[in-house]
Amino acid sequence: MAAVPTSVPRRAVRRSPSSSPPLAGGPPVDADARSDTVSRVYQELRGLIVWGHLPPGARIAERAVAERLGLSRTPVRSALHRLQQEGFVSSAGRGQDQRLIVAPLTQDDGREIILIVGHLEGLAAHTAAIMPDDRRKQLVARLREINRELAAESKRRDFTRIFDLDQTFHRTYVEDVVGPRLLALHRSIKPQIERYTRLYITVLVDELPTSIKEHEIIVRAIASGDALGAQRAVETNWRNAAGRLSRVIAQLGERGSWHAWDPASSADAPRPRSRSR
Repeated sequence: MAAVPTSVPRRAVRRSPSSSPPLAGGPPVDADARSDTVSRVYQELRGLIVWGHLPPGARIAERAVAERLGLSRTPVRSALHRLQQEGFVSSAGRGQDQRLIVAPLTQDDGREIILIVGHLEGLAAHTAAIMPDDRRKQLVARLREINRELAAESKRRDFTRIFDLDQTFHRTYVEDVVGPRLLALHRSIKPQIERYTRLYITVLVDELPTSIKEHEIIVRAIASGDALGAQRAVETNWRNAAGRLSRVIAQLGERGSWHAWDPASSADAPRPRSRSR
């Protein structure tokens, strides 16, 4: 397997002068420039993973990524470390055979991520329900508008539009509502759900009418100022989403877990039943 799929675009990223080691007696490396380079690499790789251009289980070689992006290996290593911490990248194999791969999509992982997001967005809905009346009314009107559009698109089965509207619905009661810490947590983990939704959306869309009804329960609770009710409604919506996703994965198979399988540690165990795609 190639270290990085050929579909990964080769970017002509300009190397910042401050990203190179300074000469003896020269000026120190600009920490801000280095941080900006790491951030660019992180965003680039995360986008490729979320959109499926780097598929689940695909190997990621530090050197190959650095060459394609026209950078040194140092910012690439830092970006990969951050992606590994956030769960987008994982390690496979042991010892000298250890390698980095795009994290597989599995039932257990999908359920865990969805439940975490459910709790975060439940807190956001709780906050939204206790906002001043004027702000809350504006928010409720926007949420109902989005949910109506979602119901209309469910009949046309425009998968991209459905995905965008569902994302917008949930983002609307989070953005500009919660504090910076909760917002940062939400932004770091929510894209991991996108990996699952984008891959399985053609089947998940069959469950959309149920999700739309659950959205309306959320909106009614926020509209009435029922903070605990809004929080419970959001958590229920995401808990049910975890169940829907689990059934779909059971039907279609997990993605990428075969690449992470370690024969040495599984010699006596049955082969993974998931299908690599």
